[in-house]
Amino acid sequence: MNLKEFKNTLSIIQDSIYFDENDYLREKTPDSTKLEQFILDAESLMKDTVDVDEKYLLMGTLGNLYRIYGNPQKACKLLEGCVSIASKDGNKNRMCVSLIRLGEALKYNHNHQKALEIFDQALALCKDSNLPYLDFALQHKGKCLMEMNQLTKGKKCLTEALVLREQKGDGTLIESTKIALEFLEKLKNKR
Repeated sequence: MNLKEFKNTLSIIQDSIYFDENDYLREKTPDSTKLEQFILDAESLMKDTVDVDEKYLLMGTLGNLYRIYGNPQKACKLLEGCVSIASKDGNKNRMCVSLIRLGEALKYNHNHQKALEIFDQALALCKDSNLPYLDFALQHKGKCLMEMNQLTKGKKCLTEALVLREQKGDGTLIESTKIALEFLEKLKNKR
C-alpha cells in the first residue's frame, strides 16, 4: 500500500468510529482488528518515508489511531513529534492541529490538567493568528472540563464552539457540539 491508497482508505476507519456515551463521548471503534490493520499500514508507510510532510501526516494519523485504539501513551509520543515538526516548520496551522490532537491524547491518558494547558495554547494560537480551529480547541477543552466535572466551564466552552460552528454552517460539527452539550446537561441532572 502506498500513501495515496492509505489516505483513500482513511474514510473507512472514520465510518466505524463512534462517540461512546458511556465514556464521556470518547471516540471508540467496534472493530479494533480493522483499526489495528490501519495502524500497521501507517507504521509500515512511516518506516519508508523521509519526506517531512508525509511523516507529519502519518504521525498525526497514527497518534489519533493509537488514542482510539487505547494506547494514549504512544499517541502522545507521536503527537509530540508532530508539534516538534510544526514548530521547526513555523507552520501555525499544523501547530494548532497538533496541539489539539495532543491535548486529546493527554486527556485519554488521564492527564486532564496538562491537556487543558495544551488546549489553552491552541486557543491562544488560534486567536493570535486568526486560525480556523478555534471551535475545535473550544470543543475539546469543553469536553475535557466536562470529564473533570467542571460542568459550568465546560458548557461555556461548548456554547462558544457551537456559535462558531453555526457561523461556519457545518452540520456535522454543529451536531457533534449539540450532542456534547446534551451529554453535559445529562451529567448536570445526575448531580
